[in-house]
Amino acid sequence: MTDLLAGIRVLDLTNVLAGPFCCHQLVHFGADVIKIEAPGRGDLARQLGADADLNAKNMGVSFLAQNAGKKSVTLNLKDPRGRDLFLKLVESADVVVENFRPGVMQRLDLSFETLKETNPKLVYCAISGFGQDGPWADKPAYDQIVQGLSGVMSITGDEASAPLRVGYPIGDTIGGLTASFAICAALNKGEATFIDVSMLESVLVTTGWVVSNWLIAGQRPGPQGNENPTSAPSGTFRAGDAPINIAANKDEQWDVLARHIGREDLLENPDYATREDRKRNRVALRAEIESTIADRCASELADELTALGVPAGAVMTVPEILDHPVVAGRGLLADFENVPGVGRDIRTVRTGTKVNGVAPAVSSPPPELGEHNAELLGALGLDAAALEELKKDGVI
Repeated sequence: MTDLLAGIRVLDLTNVLAGPFCCHQLVHFGADVIKIEAPGRGDLARQLGADADLNAKNMGVSFLAQNAGKKSVTLNLKDPRGRDLFLKLVESADVVVENFRPGVMQRLDLSFETLKETNPKLVYCAISGFGQDGPWADKPAYDQIVQGLSGVMSITGDEASAPLRVGYPIGDTIGGLTASFAICAALNKGEATFIDVSMLESVLVTTGWVVSNWLIAGQRPGPQGNENPTSAPSGTFRAGDAPINIAANKDEQWDVLARHIGREDLLENPDYATREDRKRNRVALRAEIESTIADRCASELADELTALGVPAGAVMTVPEILDHPVVAGRGLLADFENVPGVGRDIRTVRTGTKVNGVAPAVSSPPPELGEHNAELLGALGLDAAALEELKKDGVI
């Protein structure tokens, strides 16, 4: 386990994706992450994913994807006894992360102002769709809703297909990454801090080029499909067996590309003489290139162009890239054997980073619901009889 956050205890009250993804980053960098879940049902992600049998076992794929290395404790925060136990955990915590709707923690009398009385150095991170204040604070935060409101769908696809949803929950994952970064910054300061993460704003920040073209240059953003609006030929082209991405963004790269595919004649065509000419006539230019590479293998052509200094790559499927040595050999994938509650081996992804040449990893698989109740609540002074009574009463 990478130890950059060793000694940091995180109480993870989050559900589904944005918050769990945030804490997924923290646990891989060495934090002790305790997942606080509702008794009986836990994180909703436990019932989500493509494997119905795992959903029924309360170990859905969506849960398995970002909860390895965490510990699970069940607490009913609406019960005074559950609330008191949570406050005892807060005493030894450094961070609390939640992604309830704004106002929920206040109604539970567990707001930042309350918790910092228990722990004066607590970092409290609230992740929501639209922030803790403002006219949309009470709106539900679902990824596709955020994608639509952020303008992302309006610029995804082409004129025929836009607006189009990005193919994975980009709002949730970007919100989670933003939260983890802010938490680490706050930990560096070492004082009580309230962090308000808006998924909507997090997504907008990542569209910086698009937003700035509007704010500064007055260019209204629109769908570009698979074309790079800043240059041409730069985008996706049909080859013989698969699409290929080619980014001949510089004049010298355009020259090399044209010569390599045997189309020196295009270099003499005034329609393609300059970058602006090529951008203006990109549709015709794409047709010329595609007619020339129609019998070429995408991956072979990509290798050839890359070797010549023209960035290129075949368009691959998720299974293809996961099996490729460029991923398989980097330590991105984690294997867990005979996972409790699952009954078989699973493979998940880690963080996409290396620290001193090593990919951050955790040693334990995603936990069963309440798996660590005895360990962590027992450390607060509860014996087996007390734990059994709390379980019977639905407190844990």
